[in-house]
Amino acid sequence: MAAAKIKKGDRVIVLSGKDKGKTGTVTLAMPKDGKVVVEGVNVATRHRKPTQAEPQGGLVKVEAPLHISKVAHVTADGKPTRVRFETQDGKKVRVAVKSGEKIDG
Repeated sequence: MAAAKIKKGDRVIVLSGKDKGKTGTVTLAMPKDGKVVVEGVNVATRHRKPTQAEPQGGLVKVEAPLHISKVAHVTADGKPTRVRFETQDGKKVRVAVKSGEKIDG
C-alpha cells in the first residue's frame, strides 16, 4: 500500500465535482478505500426516523466521503499542490511540491 499523502487534520481543496474550490480539514481518512471525509464538503441530507436516542428524528446533514484524487493539499497561499516524500535528517517527511515547504511538523 502506498504511503498516505493526505492524512487526518490536513487542509485540502476540492478539485472537481459540485464542491469544486471549497477548502476544509480532513476529519477522516480511509486509506484502504482511497477516500477522505472533509469538513463542510460533500454534505448529504439523510432522513432519520425518530428513535429513543433521537426522539425528534427529521433531516440530518452528514458529510459523505470523497475520493482522494478529488482533493489536493493546500499551501499557505490557498493554492493546491501535490505532495512529495523526502528524507530529511533520516526521517521521511511530506513536502509540498509547489513551495517546497515541509508539511509534517
